[in-house]
Amino acid sequence: MTARIAALTFIAMAAFAANTLLARRALGADLIDAAAFMSLRTLFGAAALLLIVLPKWRRRARSAADWRSAAMLALYMIAFSFAYRSVGAGIGAVIFFGVVQLTMIAAALAGGERFSIVGWSGLLMAGAGLVYLVSPGLTAPDPAGAALMGLAGVAWGFYSLLGRGGADPVEGTANNFLCAVPLVVAAALPFIDDMRITAAGFGLAALSGAITSGFGYVVWYAALKGLSAGRAATVQLSVPVLSALGGVVWLSEALTPRLLIAGVATLGGIGIVLAQRTIRSVPLARAGYE
Repeated sequence: MTARIAALTFIAMAAFAANTLLARRALGADLIDAAAFMSLRTLFGAAALLLIVLPKWRRRARSAADWRSAAMLALYMIAFSFAYRSVGAGIGAVIFFGVVQLTMIAAALAGGERFSIVGWSGLLMAGAGLVYLVSPGLTAPDPAGAALMGLAGVAWGFYSLLGRGGADPVEGTANNFLCAVPLVVAAALPFIDDMRITAAGFGLAALSGAITSGFGYVVWYAALKGLSAGRAATVQLSVPVLSALGGVVWLSEALTPRLLIAGVATLGGIGIVLAQRTIRSVPLARAGYE
């Protein structure tokens, strides 16, 4: 992995973690409801990226949108937001990142990637660290909420896989957000009578959409060009740890021994995976992901 790809990957993971903190603050404090949050998040992401790509589109024709990516982005936004109405943050993280892992690693294996024994050990270590981090208070999840969170994981996994084939991360992400807007808004319409939006909730949704989602996903698409599917799946296990550390810094949450142990295990396991060479790699285009 080059220094540039490593830096882009870290920035993307930090943006994902910030997204979690913003959502936790907005939804956890009841500053905004889930339908309004996902709608504003998508709208502001689309608006921010449109401002960037519009001058380019005025000079030349807009590239064709990839509706598969847009559909996966919309499905992720919808399923993720509504899942958290009935699934706790801890078990939600396990379900979401577990399904993302399964989706992307299955695609990696189908595309010809192979982990070494050490690589598999690192992956298991990182996964165990995540489970240990969120295990206090884990209870059997609501079946409907768990299904929605699993669906969100599948959608995000495929969104990431499809992003590896894009030529222009900025234009590709802008197209995805613009095409996802009507799908997300349509899903929110049945809940319009129950929407509640405070000024703080509006601001948090706008920040999540324009910065940590819009620009964060651009950086992720750029990073994906230098990551195998297996590595791209594994690095995302760092998000709950970074979110927890961010909670300590910005939300005055406690720095516990559990967080320290889980953080070392998760980040150490990811480091082991990234240090391994992919034994055999076949471009995802051959497996049908471009």
